[in-house]
Amino acid sequence: MNINVNAVHFTPDQKLVDFAVKKTSKLDTFFDGIISAEIILKVEKPEIANNKVAEIKISIPAAGYLFAKKQGDSFEEAIDLSNDALKKQLTKFKEKLKEK
Repeated sequence: MNINVNAVHFTPDQKLVDFAVKKTSKLDTFFDGIISAEIILKVEKPEIANNKVAEIKISIPAAGYLFAKKQGDSFEEAIDLSNDALKKQLTKFKEKLKEK
């Protein structure tokens, strides 16, 4: 799986990039056919709490892509929440494939 990390209006720390790649690569255990993943990290309204946003878009065959956008106090929290949402979407997608 090819994983691309983009940060909007800031340069991410290498540890943050490694964390995002490591967490997202674990989605392969839920569905083998993931082609690629794009992670977009951004800060919304820097003066408020709970302002870190992680958007993850994964490309899968047949359905096109799955997308999750979550917000948290830290980028790590937002990435975890997004990955949890994608895990649910991937399991639903696999169940639909089995029904066909």
